[in-house]
Amino acid sequence: MCELLAMSSAQPTRLSVSLQILAARGGSTASTRDGWGAAYYQGLDLALFREPTAAADSALAHYLETQGPMTSIAISHIRHATRGAVTLANTQPFVRELAGRMHAFAHNGDLPTIAGNAALSLDAYRPVGQTDSEHAFYALLARLRPQWSTASPPSLESRLALVSAFARELRALGPANFLYADGDALFVHAHRRIQPATGRIEPPGLWSLQRHCPSPVSDSENATTPTGQTVTLIASVPLTDEAWQPMAEGEVLVLRDGEMVAREISTAH
Repeated sequence: MCELLAMSSAQPTRLSVSLQILAARGGSTASTRDGWGAAYYQGLDLALFREPTAAADSALAHYLETQGPMTSIAISHIRHATRGAVTLANTQPFVRELAGRMHAFAHNGDLPTIAGNAALSLDAYRPVGQTDSEHAFYALLARLRPQWSTASPPSLESRLALVSAFARELRALGPANFLYADGDALFVHAHRRIQPATGRIEPPGLWSLQRHCPSPVSDSENATTPTGQTVTLIASVPLTDEAWQPMAEGEVLVLRDGEMVAREISTAH
């Protein structure tokens, strides 16, 4: 099954150790070998790196572990292909422009009937690949477009309400863990996934970990800047032996500057 990783930090930092562990799971310590990608926000834009190959074998992925862009929001994904060929077009994260800024999305799960769901239409968007995940992203952007009249973000409350309602609809179609970022905030939705210990599809779909670093050490996610650092990581499975917390089924978190700024839990579907 695909795996997700995201980071929100108070000060720009480098996604390093967690990306290294995730990349190893893309073909070395696990068998998810069908592609990988990472998106790093730089203001309203982002730097996107993707390959339809195993992350564990990728010189680019290994380079990013130590030399990747400094950022306050990052999203990464390793792919196990279930829908669509192993191609760049089907490799996540997916990104698109809306209201003069880049939006990014990555999904873990299976939504077999999304293409025929009239309520999840794509509006003006057209997929480049064939995945259910890309369809879900464009359906979300079609919902968000009326809110975004300018590059200034709509209220956090209105964005959370829309993302939460959208997540409820996806959960009715199948496992729907996803990460969505608009450059201002990171939205995280946890649902269900195949659990390695049991092979069953059940919660938790995602785990979270927050680190506080009051003293300067280096520029990695494990350290800080001269003004201190707070980092929150989201992953499909715990990546270290630290105290990762399972997210509840149907939980939506909103992260900004390394802190949770909003939260909603729905038990529907």
